[in-house]
Amino acid sequence: MTQLPQRRIGAFAVSAIGLGCMNLSHAYGVPPSEAEGIRLLNHALDSGVTLLDTAALYGGGRNEALLGKAVMHRRQEFVLASKCVLDMRDGERVLDGRPEAIAATLDAALTRLGTDHIDLYYLHRLDRQVPIEDSVGALVRAKEAGKIRALGLSEMSAATIARAHAVHPIAAVQNEYSPIVRNPEAGVLDACRARGIALVAYSPVARGLLAGGVAADAYAPGDIRLTMPRFRDPLLAHNLRAVAAFADLAAELGLTTAQLSLAWVLSRGDDIVPIPGTTSIAHLDENLAAAQTTLDGETQARIDAIFAPGAIRGPRYAAAAQAQIDTEALPGEEMAEA
Repeated sequence: MTQLPQRRIGAFAVSAIGLGCMNLSHAYGVPPSEAEGIRLLNHALDSGVTLLDTAALYGGGRNEALLGKAVMHRRQEFVLASKCVLDMRDGERVLDGRPEAIAATLDAALTRLGTDHIDLYYLHRLDRQVPIEDSVGALVRAKEAGKIRALGLSEMSAATIARAHAVHPIAAVQNEYSPIVRNPEAGVLDACRARGIALVAYSPVARGLLAGGVAADAYAPGDIRLTMPRFRDPLLAHNLRAVAAFADLAAELGLTTAQLSLAWVLSRGDDIVPIPGTTSIAHLDENLAAAQTTLDGETQARIDAIFAPGAIRGPRYAAAAQAQIDTEALPGEEMAEA
């Protein structure tokens, strides 16, 4: 098995680049077949990936079930992360941070995954109707019962992180982070570093925008980018101009745009672990090669210049999804109106 550089999430040593498993089951058009998903997951482990990230929400439990079928026979080779609070009930997406809902989601997840514990279990989003202390308390009880080993939060603000960490140490905070989405820099990164919490960066290649995967807004039905203003024309046409400049820089450095984006995320600190997703083994191999890439200060400054304020236009979420985001907005950030 290949050895990748390592980073730490709480007590766990993990590969510097993990794998986000969501798009093996939903979100970006038609997902691959089960057999293709199984091949990709095992190839990831063979290639040295030791962090697999899923959630109850993904495919309404199908993603957890896929991991259960594909890789649980290799359970000792990786750190398993999943999430609760966001879930699917009767085909509808629900946000429910009540302790009893968290317990039910966890038990269902363990059954689908075919394991007796999840290594890192996140509150997927903040349920503003439930005190964060109550939701974290449910995770503490699950840890005491041996069902989870470490606690995480996703898309939560510095203030919420502080409240949660006061109840029980948080091992990781998962937030969107890429050269074009810098929200963690508005408070989350500082809050994490003050407490020894790792940042797990999802969408580190900006939902394909920085991986050569978006050239026009002709997405397949059901693709979540159809709901995201910055991925639709006329805003997308504007945004692709900055992406083209980024691609030119990548070519100059002998990298793909995905590799440059991942190298940038890795360069922001050794306490950051990106988890790009893909349905392609070739793209997975391309992504993992970024773990060996180091960016100098000049290159980082050029990336900052390419994505200066205004280079990317449009909110990152539609209003309904943004309402579930607790992470701080950046100064002047565009927000979808309800």
